Amino acid sequence: MTLEHKKNIFVELGKFLGQFSENDSQRGENVLHNDLFFDKFLDLIHLSQSHNGWYTPEQVFFAVNSWAEALTKENLDQWLSEYDLSNIAPKTVGLILAGNIPLVGFHDFLSVLISGHNVLVKTSSNDQLLLPFLAKYLISVEPKLESKITFVEGKLENFDAVIATGSNNTARYFEYYFKEKPSIIRKSRNSVAILDGTESKEDMIALGEDIFRYFGLGCRNVSKLFVPKGYNFDAFFGGVFPYQDIIKYERYANNYDYNKAVFLMSNFKLLDNEFLTIKEDTSYASPISSVFYEFYEDLESLKNRLEADNEQIQCIVSKGIVENSIPFGKTQRPELWDYADNVDTIAFLKSI
Repeated sequence: MTLEHKKNIFVELGKFLGQFSENDSQRGENVLHNDLFFDKFLDLIHLSQSHNGWYTPEQVFFAVNSWAEALTKENLDQWLSEYDLSNIAPKTVGLILAGNIPLVGFHDFLSVLISGHNVLVKTSSNDQLLLPFLAKYLISVEPKLESKITFVEGKLENFDAVIATGSNNTARYFEYYFKEKPSIIRKSRNSVAILDGTESKEDMIALGEDIFRYFGLGCRNVSKLFVPKGYNFDAFFGGVFPYQDIIKYERYANNYDYNKAVFLMSNFKLLDNEFLTIKEDTSYASPISSVFYEFYEDLESLKNRLEADNEQIQCIVSKGIVENSIPFGKTQRPELWDYADNVDTIAFLKSI
């Protein structure tokens, strides 16, 4: 298969995914194999919460829509234009996927196939249905892909390289177990926002999206705020208020009650709006329903600290305060060329 042909296969998948939305999923014209897949995928979206309580239809639809927007001919062309993929000798690349948010491993899956390799996938127990379904759709578009896609339930065997995503603890196991193979090993990371007090209400509403999308479970979710000394949090709380209905979701509410109780029993000082607590803390990783914050006095010192801690940070969000920071509201809509942990997956796949 040529690169252009592989791009076209994923463009067809993008068209298929673009039919689905939370409020109005409709069959589109000229979408391949809708008779086989449309109703089944819609059912799967609505049933996902029964397999993983965090995968509400709203969150799964969001993930599906994000990939529909990403998988266009223009985006694929822009992403791959700087790579020469003409002389790839196909290898088998094992993927060990996370399951914290819907389709979190799709970019690795896409990268392996678009670069010409074979993919051997071990899904997370928390996300075992969505990616295999999309793989079946891709195979229906191009049957030759069937020999290039394999899902396994046990341990990975007979592979040439691996991309594994997990916690800091599992990463140590991965590094030992896969030490003889070319690998990308991803650890826990968190995202931060830097505020300077000049943000608009619209900025704060958009920041709420970065905090609450996927209930805060993703590495691209903002879990830490850096604010200037003496910052007044009224504007922040006003901006995130539209997300108050998140407390109606039982799992989130249970985490809110538990974490708030733990903080209070430890005599920590909290700011609280009845669905989110914020706590002054030097850590980057805050629990569900909570965001940590720190005051800063000197922006240059803060930039130096974030640079020193770059292996703990996935995204930095700001209103242009920091070079290459992400605008408010955009963390969960990465481009195809926004690589996790800033590790160029395609370059790695070319090198194996």
